Amino acid sequence: MKVVFAGTPEFASAALQRLVQAGYDIPLVLTQPDRPAGRGMKLQASPVKQTALAHGLAVAQPLSLRLDGKYPEDAQQARAALLAAQPDVMVVAAYGLILPQWVLDLPRLGCLNIHASLLPRWRGAAPIHRAIEAGDTHTGITIMQMDAGLDTGAMCLQQTLPVETHDTTASLHDRLADMGAELIVQALQQAQAGTLTATPQPAEGVTYAHKIDKHEAWMNWQQSAEQLDRRLRAFTPFPGGATQLGDEVIKIWAAQVEAASEAAAPGTVLSADATGVLVACGSGALRLTQLQRAGGKRLPAADFLRGFALPVGSLLHSPPQANTP
Repeated sequence: MKVVFAGTPEFASAALQRLVQAGYDIPLVLTQPDRPAGRGMKLQASPVKQTALAHGLAVAQPLSLRLDGKYPEDAQQARAALLAAQPDVMVVAAYGLILPQWVLDLPRLGCLNIHASLLPRWRGAAPIHRAIEAGDTHTGITIMQMDAGLDTGAMCLQQTLPVETHDTTASLHDRLADMGAELIVQALQQAQAGTLTATPQPAEGVTYAHKIDKHEAWMNWQQSAEQLDRRLRAFTPFPGGATQLGDEVIKIWAAQVEAASEAAAPGTVLSADATGVLVACGSGALRLTQLQRAGGKRLPAADFLRGFALPVGSLLHSPPQANTP
């Protein structure tokens, strides 16, 4: 069975690696074009491209797959490569380009997507982040038969994974990536045997995981400590948390929920010592344990406070866009 793979980030790379290990014939890998990254802003290949090249797989990096779109030459070249590959199935994981109908129709067995949620909950771009932010106790992987909609295709396989109270997007991502890699192999085995079935998604329970915006880092201290803790874990590693003391921006990378020992306005520094910076919230308090000044390094609270004073009674704040609970 010939499998064309389409994906870009680490989440997808884990699946490609597993397909190679399983011995599948992968005549072509589609991934996003190289992008500037790092301090030097040098062009960097995606994790999927790096994995593909490491295994000697052919790679195509079109800017678009729409034949009538902004980059028709790219799309035509990709179309020629796909036709030459003669795929039985396409596996898609966090590719980043919309697949037009001609692509969906090309493989004999269609296109199977590895989606990091229990559909129909958290369709869209950031299902892992939004599950943690919302306080979901479980998430998982759905293998979906793709159609023209946004994650609306019929479900083939699902597997559930608990969300732990300490999970960040980074930690949950890694477990889901491993789960997705294993589940897509199961799906392909069933597809090859003719036993893979697909069930339409229910109309009830649909939610959308909108793309993460960097402005969401701002901490709204009017929210409860539990809400802010979830947001901080959801936005680790990107965009993290942020607040201000005067004009100074402080990034927040780790925190713990605690009971507030005294009544104080949200954002008030209740204590600041080697154990962390305790800040009053709309309810409860948050002990900030890893912080960073603009242009500085991430530091444990004890080290941070040696170079930056946060006096008890100081009022942390954020721009107006952060102040809607």
